Amino acid sequence: MKLAETLDDRASFRRFCDFSGAEPTPERTDFVRFRKALTTRGLGRVLFDDVTAQLKAKAIQVKTGTLVDATIIASASKGDEEARWVKHKGKPAVHGFKAHVGASADTALVEVIAVTPANVHDGKAGGDALPDDLGQVFADSAYRGETFRAAVRAKGGTPRIIATQMWGRDEEETLARLAAWNQPIHRIRGRIEKIFGTWKRSYGLRRIRWLGLAKASLQIRLTAIAYNMRRTLSILAAAA
Repeated sequence: MKLAETLDDRASFRRFCDFSGAEPTPERTDFVRFRKALTTRGLGRVLFDDVTAQLKAKAIQVKTGTLVDATIIASASKGDEEARWVKHKGKPAVHGFKAHVGASADTALVEVIAVTPANVHDGKAGGDALPDDLGQVFADSAYRGETFRAAVRAKGGTPRIIATQMWGRDEEETLARLAAWNQPIHRIRGRIEKIFGTWKRSYGLRRIRWLGLAKASLQIRLTAIAYNMRRTLSILAAAA
């Protein structure tokens, strides 16, 4: 495991994890056992929620909105019986899981995560990715069903969802109204794509490492913790 190797090799990682220069660091098998304990006891969500609450307190701002979207992550093996196939128009089919994410529109900190097999529809699981303090909720057209809208309103939020059709006196008026509604939403909700891009480009989340939904959920939440920590440092540095 890279963490065990890095702790043994780099002083900065030792300091961050509170190990002295001469103190022995955990071996690879120690991390494997720790990961297994987190999974079997269902502590991945608890760890994510606790760390995120602390980071939000440090990077606190007046919250005005929430970003909601989902990203597909390939499974470790096509033999993973808890993963599912999904195919979107114009893209190859993927066997894997889906991370449904609710993030702050103001700080881009990830606040809530729900993990499902990849074939679960965004609108169906989107309600499980809503934090308590919503504000305006920005989402793409996959969330335009009443199930998601009702979940947003139940938490006191205001849906701001990409529209695919509107009424107008003629085509020109209809297109103008669609653009006036959709463009501000696109501009804001696009921030969540940067989160997913960072996860996959910088944190290796293009593929799940282990088999099963529980382990996939743990890997995704640990990735989100690392992202939130780095994002909080950037927020604090900009405010200094």
